[in-house]
Amino acid sequence: MRALVHDRFGDPAEVLSVQEMPVPEPGPGQVRVRLVRSPIHNHDLWTVRGTYGYKPELPAVGGSEALGVVDALGDGVEHLEVGQRVATGGARGAWSEYFVAPAAALVPVPDGVPDEAAAQLVAMPFSAISLLDSLGLGSGEWLVQNAANGAVGRLLAQLAPARGIRVLGLVRRAAGVHELAAQGLGDVVATDDDGWRERVAEITGGAPIRAGVDSVGGAASGQVMSVLAEGGTMVVFGAMASPTMEIPSGDVIFKQATVKGFWGSRVSAAMAADERARLMGEVFTRLGEGVVTLPVEATYAFDDIAAASRANFDAGRRGKILLRP
Repeated sequence: MRALVHDRFGDPAEVLSVQEMPVPEPGPGQVRVRLVRSPIHNHDLWTVRGTYGYKPELPAVGGSEALGVVDALGDGVEHLEVGQRVATGGARGAWSEYFVAPAAALVPVPDGVPDEAAAQLVAMPFSAISLLDSLGLGSGEWLVQNAANGAVGRLLAQLAPARGIRVLGLVRRAAGVHELAAQGLGDVVATDDDGWRERVAEITGGAPIRAGVDSVGGAASGQVMSVLAEGGTMVVFGAMASPTMEIPSGDVIFKQATVKGFWGSRVSAAMAADERARLMGEVFTRLGEGVVTLPVEATYAFDDIAAASRANFDAGRRGKILLRP
């Protein structure tokens, strides 16, 4: 079979290449899946660079989330069938024509969900709903997030209203405000305006902002902290711009604020099966209602991985980059 492999860590556009590998055999409790589509996530490319929280042994196959079709069942797997569409968000080595995954980690995909959406079902939507759930916010309470026009930012803004939670989005430029407004997402402020904090107060009516989500790092972390209420919690989800957060100590001290991390794969792995099913069911419901949208910018073949990895960081990208074998 063909797979996207890197023999060293570095720029994904330079170190990833298509190589031939043996087709894997599923062991007990495992399933072999034939790949249909796989999204490129930032953390996939950070893993290839060797800068993510997980560092694979080399040579390694890239990718982590996938939509595929069950191709073979290992011993003891009874709840899945050959030919069934499944999605997974934690399949290390997903960028291969066939991969093996634990049966328990596979989510059966309903017939009405298109391949392009199903390929993105688990990692970002499930992380977003898990993050939202972990904040413990009640109806009418506010959260603030930067990277509001990123994948998780859009999903949080789409998922929160069903719980009555208000979401204030921060973007770097006014163009981001207009872009999100065109998608029906409001309560967004551009931080390139000197009066952006006054605009925040205007939108919230001065209501306390109990929680914040930082996906950017650098000075943007301090912007989130600056509008949190006393006793607020800032959750660090990503570091799109910088691995270092710039947060004034005074804000943390005098607000008695809490700063903590959120790593979706660890949270999911530790989650009880019934809790995972409840949250995934909420995602499916919002998707069926058309509330959650999972747009695709472009789909690339394995052979075009260099162009695909560069496209992932294109400014103005409005959907995921997908890979196909």
